Amino acid sequence: MASDKSTDFLKRNRPPRVNISYEDPYDSEKMVELPFVMGVLSDLSGNASEVEKPDIEERDFTDVTSSTLDDYMKSTAPAVSFNVENKMGGADRLGVTLKFESMDDFNPANVAAQVPALKKLLEARQHLANLQRYMNSKPKAQDQIRKLLNDPDLMAALAEREAGKDTSKEDS
Repeated sequence: MASDKSTDFLKRNRPPRVNISYEDPYDSEKMVELPFVMGVLSDLSGNASEVEKPDIEERDFTDVTSSTLDDYMKSTAPAVSFNVENKMGGADRLGVTLKFESMDDFNPANVAAQVPALKKLLEARQHLANLQRYMNSKPKAQDQIRKLLNDPDLMAALAEREAGKDTSKEDS
């Protein structure tokens, strides 16, 4: 009886998109409606997954909903490796390995964060955005930056200072 109530609740609040109707073989005047449920059997883990896949005969169906999708993605650890044309200079091809643990990992910024060359550009972009926010709130800072950019000696001194920091990091 409780299952009838839950079925009615689902029909009212989340009706199935496709129903299969047929005549009841035992009562020809009665039509039976069943919701169409589809199962998908596929290897969606990609070509670089670190999770061992069981043989096809040993695999079970998993009920995946919008609330359980991220957990399912963590358990299957989908990943893909491929080469792309390098548009940033340097080598002709750029090797990329992307791993996905949630739907948020498909966000362009999160994809870029998984590629070391793009991650550096993304960090530089973030630093520039932070600098712009800082500059907008400090009018005197804008004047200081203008002076810095217009003074070649000061720019050279800053470049030497940064070069000194880089060599001290390599020595340690």
